[in-house]
Amino acid sequence: MENRVNHEKFRILLVEDEDKLRSTMQDYLEMSGYLTMTARDGAEALEAFGAGENEWPHLVLLDIMLPSVSGFEVLEKIREKSDVPVIILTARCSEEDQLKGFSLGADDYLVKPFLLSVLKAHIEALLRRAIGGSRRKTYGVLSVDRKGHKVFLEGELLILTPREYEVLNFLTTNEKIVLSRDRLLDEIWGIDYNGTDRSVDTIIKQLRLKLGKAGRYIDTIYGTGYRFEVKDDEYH
Repeated sequence: MENRVNHEKFRILLVEDEDKLRSTMQDYLEMSGYLTMTARDGAEALEAFGAGENEWPHLVLLDIMLPSVSGFEVLEKIREKSDVPVIILTARCSEEDQLKGFSLGADDYLVKPFLLSVLKAHIEALLRRAIGGSRRKTYGVLSVDRKGHKVFLEGELLILTPREYEVLNFLTTNEKIVLSRDRLLDEIWGIDYNGTDRSVDTIIKQLRLKLGKAGRYIDTIYGTGYRFEVKDDEYH
């Protein structure tokens, strides 16, 4: 059964310094049923994570070009505390900026201008992935709890960003199948993503580092993509 998003349960933090755009987006999100928190700059955005964890937003929409503290700096600070899904919203569309965003833990990247309906679709896709899934499954020394959206290495919880989790989840779900970079982009970033397949390589590199000894389960198939396969010696 498809997981549906109950908008009333989710708080969205909208970080945007342009008053008119912030107001328009806030109105649209609230009309769509989301509880919307707003911040005009990076300092205000970080204040939202200063309260108790139960009051933190469930998703962040983050502009990059902000006064006082840049969006990239905000993202770094958020990732020190939380794996909350983060969608970067910016007019900066260079490959370098997009790769930097993903390397710092962003889960999605939308270039301005964009349709509000498209933004809503991206939000719902991220939230569905955050609440969906099934029971835990073990792969060698690695366990993936799809219902809890958690990954364990030899019983120890790993701290992954939502994007890292999605890539690993898709790889493990398609165990032993070679997945092209284009397939990963379409399935996880979405068919309307306008970045390059280097975004996939960046996430894979981060995953291998965090997975430790289980990082070798992710094989690079040169010229094609990646394959997840537990090595035979892990089962003995």
